[in-house]
Amino acid sequence: MNKSLVIELVNLPEEGKNFQGELDPLLYDLPERDAQPVGPLYYDLTVQRFEDELLVRGFLSSPFKFTCVRDNQQFVQTISIEEFGQSYEIDDSSVNLTEALREEVLMAFPSYPRCDEADEPHECKIDDRYLAVDKDPEDGVDEAPQSKSDNRWDALDQLDQFKD
Repeated sequence: MNKSLVIELVNLPEEGKNFQGELDPLLYDLPERDAQPVGPLYYDLTVQRFEDELLVRGFLSSPFKFTCVRDNQQFVQTISIEEFGQSYEIDDSSVNLTEALREEVLMAFPSYPRCDEADEPHECKIDDRYLAVDKDPEDGVDEAPQSKSDNRWDALDQLDQFKD
């Protein structure tokens, strides 16, 4: 597995060349609470030079672990770019495509990841108690249940001597 994809222009034939492989998922370097890669960035690209421009076309794919916005469950979804196409200015004897491919995949992230769109979709089950948080009881929604956790403020309610 490669850490980068560098195209050496001296070795690039005039008719272009096909590049296939995988890039190390560490290239994403995403914050811990963000989506995380669970596999490499797979690429199948055709690269061709036109004077001072490099045309790159092909396929990109990478699996990520997302957290569902509906039920807060984690799931795996593969981000695939079927028809990647980009051109790059040539100003050196080589072109490093790693950062450009990384950014292309990140731009294809879903705005609101949902587990029903996962590689192995499952139904999003929303906990009913969260539906009542901002609803008016007149809408027919039960009140949100109280948390079963320790409520230290209950002790103040027990003090009868301060009530009017």
